[in-house]
Amino acid sequence: MDCDGDDRAALLRVKAQLGDPVQLSAWLPATNCCAWEPPAVFCSAAGRVTGLALSSLDGVRAPVPPALGELPELVILQVQSVRGLSGPIPPSFANLTRLEDLNIAGTSISGPVPDFLAGITTLRTIVIADGKLAGPIPGSLARLPDLRYLDLSGNMLTGAIPPGLLHGSFRFLILANNRLTGEIPADLGDDDVDTLDLSRNGLTGDPSLFLFGIAKRAAKIDLSWNELEFDMTGVSFPHHLRFLDLSHNRINGSVAKSLRDLRLDHFDVSYNGLCGEIPAGRFMELHGAECYGHNRCLCGTPLPPCTAGTGL
Repeated sequence: MDCDGDDRAALLRVKAQLGDPVQLSAWLPATNCCAWEPPAVFCSAAGRVTGLALSSLDGVRAPVPPALGELPELVILQVQSVRGLSGPIPPSFANLTRLEDLNIAGTSISGPVPDFLAGITTLRTIVIADGKLAGPIPGSLARLPDLRYLDLSGNMLTGAIPPGLLHGSFRFLILANNRLTGEIPADLGDDDVDTLDLSRNGLTGDPSLFLFGIAKRAAKIDLSWNELEFDMTGVSFPHHLRFLDLSHNRINGSVAKSLRDLRLDHFDVSYNGLCGEIPAGRFMELHGAECYGHNRCLCGTPLPPCTAGTGL
């Protein structure tokens, strides 16, 4: 079926607003836009454009096309590796009231995270990563009832992490490589959080009381390169955990014995203030000396043996 005429006209405006990149040379007025590729245009049985994927558009030096907001049936919008795409996300995006998956990465998009995204209540996934976003994360995003995946990593965001951002099961929060400060919200310790990457920020406080626990379901926790401070000695880490990076913080005490029961694909507690003998047995033998480097006084395998005054 031929595509909707209004949708085709909107896509042609997108092409023009991008400066007619060569990769869109097949986008022509008298053709069926549902058959345009690459990039991929996806249509419903009625010929409405429901998905659009733009990637690696060479030579683009333009702001985000406002005409993208003129595709009212759009469910999935992906923009990947278009470094010349700049400026803020236009207000016209508020018209995308059916959008479920917004994925923009590898651009030069700037300005704030738009507050109007909270009005697109169908959103399940928001990725605006590896760009130049600045300012705070709007707390209004917590009003999105089905948001379960939020990735705003690699920007210049500041301020505290708002509570209650994610809902549903298998939640993913990726805010790495920003300038966020304050404490980690306690709701991120909920059992439904699968992945938590808050690395390379300026976060403070003690998240161990709510973030860890044997019954938690988290598979990945990366809190590296922050200013977190807590005693690790008695911490019970989630049994489902496969990735744990707590390096470059201010963690003290000794290496938790609960780590012996975790088969971790990635483990790093280097550059902290840990002291005492590293627990032995079970899965501890998987971790090399580099996982423990630059602490206050750790000893025992895989580090040198403990001596009087260094072991527990």
